[in-house]
Order: sequence, then structure tokens, then C-alpha cells
Amino acid sequence: MDRLRFLKQHLEENFIVASLILLILLFGTASDNFFSVITLTTILNQLPALTVITVGMTLVLIVGGIDLSVGSVMGFSATVVGVATVAWGLPLPFACIVGLMAGLMCGLTNGILVSYLALPSFIVTLGMLEMARGLAYITTNSQTVYIGGAIQKISLPLPIIGVSAALLVAVATVIVAHLALTRTVMGRFIIAIGTNEQAARMSGIDARPYRLCILAASGALAGLGGIFNAAYLGSADPNAGIGFELSAIAAAVIGGTSLMGGRGSILGAFAGVLIITILQNGLAQIGVSEPAKRLITGAVIIVAVLIDRWRGTHSAS
Repeated sequence: MDRLRFLKQHLEENFIVASLILLILLFGTASDNFFSVITLTTILNQLPALTVITVGMTLVLIVGGIDLSVGSVMGFSATVVGVATVAWGLPLPFACIVGLMAGLMCGLTNGILVSYLALPSFIVTLGMLEMARGLAYITTNSQTVYIGGAIQKISLPLPIIGVSAALLVAVATVIVAHLALTRTVMGRFIIAIGTNEQAARMSGIDARPYRLCILAASGALAGLGGIFNAAYLGSADPNAGIGFELSAIAAAVIGGTSLMGGRGSILGAFAGVLIITILQNGLAQIGVSEPAKRLITGAVIIVAVLIDRWRGTHSAS
């Protein structure tokens, strides 16, 4: 039985890697400019924000919840950084801390309502989606706040290393979350809660503080994604992050995370982020229109859900 599970896990991992390679070859053949420094730079600059948000989403899904607010929290945190820098005159490091705290407070609010008031995470985070977006508009008076070159340094390649500080932080986040999920007692408890909360409770595990911590972490990571997005744009846009929650869910599910909870992989989710990012950039390079890109991305999400349903059916059998 363990051998079959091992073989199935590696089959899924190989499928993800094969899909990633196939996409690269497909767009490399269809576009003359796909294998270029400009394309690589664009992809690397877009990875950090979606990566950290997907890490948070993956943990929330594993514990048996969902966080629909991450895109709006990302936009709100970015606007807080912009206003704190431009209007309040705070040094950039302090402004970034304030932005992170804004994301953390949104996540804590979600966590308290879901964990201790037993409200459905879908409804709570849907409400926070609207609230955080409204706060983003109020904070900036619905105007884009131009921060300038100081914050853009976060997304520029570092000397010698050749990659940005944002990407390094995003990869470090993936590694830390993977180790926490697979090598710690808390990680085992999170999986147990997502698999069967009643059985976990009978084993002496109180799900509430773990769910609170995961939703708070998701909010903080959305705040970090807001900083990375502002660094990429050089400005804080109150519309930033619209649709990011869907991309994060799609990346997590493509990477092997179950929408029903109890199963997931941080490394797989990161591979899902690569697939989503390459897909969007590749479609843009071959001239696909924005409505068609949204259509194709939506189809990928549906396929990811079907794959998740197939996984659940076969694991149950």
C-alpha cells in the first residue's frame, strides 16, 4: 500500500514537471521571442507576488478552508505602503512593515471569525475581499500612488547573483513553508485537521489556534505580495491583485493540493505558479487577447478541479 502511494505521488510530480516542460516547448516553438532575456526577466519579476500568495493559499486549503480575500488584501497592503511612503513620509523599510501589518490584521480578522466564531471561511473571506478592496480605494482616494525608484530596487536583479531580492524572499518562503509542513509537529497537525477535524479533535488537537495561525499567515503573505507588486510596478495601484485569488487556487490545485483539505504540497504549488505564469506570458507573446487569456485561464482552473476530483476518487478507492 505504501509503495502504491509512493508511486502515485511520483506519478503526479512527474506529470506536473512534464506539463511545465511541455508549456515551455510549446510557447518556445510558437513564439520567436519566448526564449529571450526579456521574457525570462518578465517571468522572474512576476513570480514573487503570486508565489508567496500561493504558499498562503496552499496552507489554508490543506487545513480545510479557503481564502478568497488574498488579492484584495494584496492591493490594500500595497496602497498602505504607498501612502505610508509618499503621504506620511516614512522610510521605505518602515512603510513595508506597516503594509505587512495591514495584511496580517486582515488575516487575523479572518482567522478569528472562522476559528472562534465558527463562520465559514468562504463567506468570511468573501466579505474581506470586498472590505479590503474598499479600504484600498479609500486609502488612495481611488488613485494610483507613485512611489518611485526606491521600492523598485526590491524587484531589480542583485549584482553577481542576477536575481531580485523579491525572488530570493519568495523562494525562501517556499522552502520554509515546505519544511514547516513536512518536518514539524504543527505541519502534521494541519494535515490531520484538514483530513478529518473531528478525528483530530478526538486525538486532543484543538483546530482553532492552528486555523487562526494559517489564516493570519495567509494575510501576512498577501501583504508581502502587495510589497512585491508595488516594487514591480514602482507604484501602489488600488486595483492591484484582482483575480490573484483564482490564480493562487489554480496553482495550488495544479500542484497537488486538494480543495477538500488534508493533502497538499508547497513545492508542487510553486510548480503550479510556474505553470500559471508561463501560460499567461506565453499566451500574451503569441498574441492572444486579454478576454481569450481569461477564458483559457478559467478553463485551466476547471481542469485543475477535475484533476483534484480524480485524485480524490482514486485515493478513496
